[in-house]
Amino acid sequence: MTIIKINAITVADGSGDELAHRFAARAGAVDDRPGFEGFELLKPTDDRNTWLVLTRWADEESFQAWVSSPAFGHGHRSEKPTEGEPVARPVGVSSELWSYTIAGGTAV
Repeated sequence: MTIIKINAITVADGSGDELAHRFAARAGAVDDRPGFEGFELLKPTDDRNTWLVLTRWADEESFQAWVSSPAFGHGHRSEKPTEGEPVARPVGVSSELWSYTIAGGTAV
C-alpha cells in the first residue's frame, strides 16, 4: 500500500526560492531508491512560508530504509561541509513530518 510522507518546511521570509534551488540541485537523488514512487515540492500560492515536500513510497519500510541511508544523511547534513564546498546555511526555520495513506480519490 502506498504511503505519503509530507515534510512541511517553514522558511524565513524570502528564503523559498533558495529552498527550491537546493531541491533542484538534488533532483533525482532519491529516484533509484527501492520503493520510491514519486516526489513533488509544493510552493505556497498565498502569503504562507510553509512549503511541502511530498513523497510517495511503496511502504513504510522503503521510506525508513531511505532515511537510514548514507545518501539521505548526505542530502540532509547540517555539519560543516568538506573542504572546497561552500557553507550552506539552513533555509528552514522549522519542519514537521506528516505520514498518510491513500483513503480515496480518483485514478490517474
